[in-house]
Amino acid sequence: MATKKKVENTTESIKNVIPNEKSNARRFIDAFNNIDYALKARYNLNRAMGFSDLIRKSVVVNYVVRKYEDVLVDYGRLRNAIVHSSKDDFVIAEPHIDVVENIEHIERLLTTPPKALDTVGRRDVLVTYAGHSMRDVITLMSQSNYSNIPVYKNNELIGIANGQKILDCFGQFLIAGGKADVFLDHVQIEDMLSSIENSDYYVVKPVDCTVEEALAEFNKNRKLMAILFTKHGIINEMPMGIMTGANVVDAQKILEQF
Repeated sequence: MATKKKVENTTESIKNVIPNEKSNARRFIDAFNNIDYALKARYNLNRAMGFSDLIRKSVVVNYVVRKYEDVLVDYGRLRNAIVHSSKDDFVIAEPHIDVVENIEHIERLLTTPPKALDTVGRRDVLVTYAGHSMRDVITLMSQSNYSNIPVYKNNELIGIANGQKILDCFGQFLIAGGKADVFLDHVQIEDMLSSIENSDYYVVKPVDCTVEEALAEFNKNRKLMAILFTKHGIINEMPMGIMTGANVVDAQKILEQF
């Protein structure tokens, strides 16, 4: 009897130390349900949609879902295997701890994703203005070591001066018989930007843009060189930060470690 009493006391002590410790199955189900709810709410999808269909819908627009697509589909099957009834989530099996920790990692990325500007973006954004000469802009790039500088006219963004595009335009100018001094001192950055056929090498996003959303932009547009962050993501606001293609690898690492 003494031994039995001792065991009971020990068990009670453990409960007091960890009174609300969840089982692996409970943790898995909670993370699974949070992912299911978050994706349906974010993309305004039917709440009755099956999890596999949800993943296939979300994979088109969400970088994290695309990265973990096969794993998430497998987790949908696993959820059905460990739960006997969807009505009361009656558990009949316990998933491995590695599986639990992985789905919780994915849950964090989808429900509380890190902000791009807080992690990989640069807040000290230099700007230049439409009437500045190419010499002024190139000098500013050389002094700052920044190869992407937003260009404003009447407090509205008209483009981003990009070092590679400036070099390309300079080369074309020389090939056409132009003089270097003319390009540097008489061509304004506004003129150079207007000669570029399209503006798909940059986008403007709101300041709360997530790492996942930023990576999705680079993934869908291979020509993208920079994302400019403003308060509401519109061109008549001054920049609060910038992310370039050079930050993509760091952004991917952040998602791995978050």
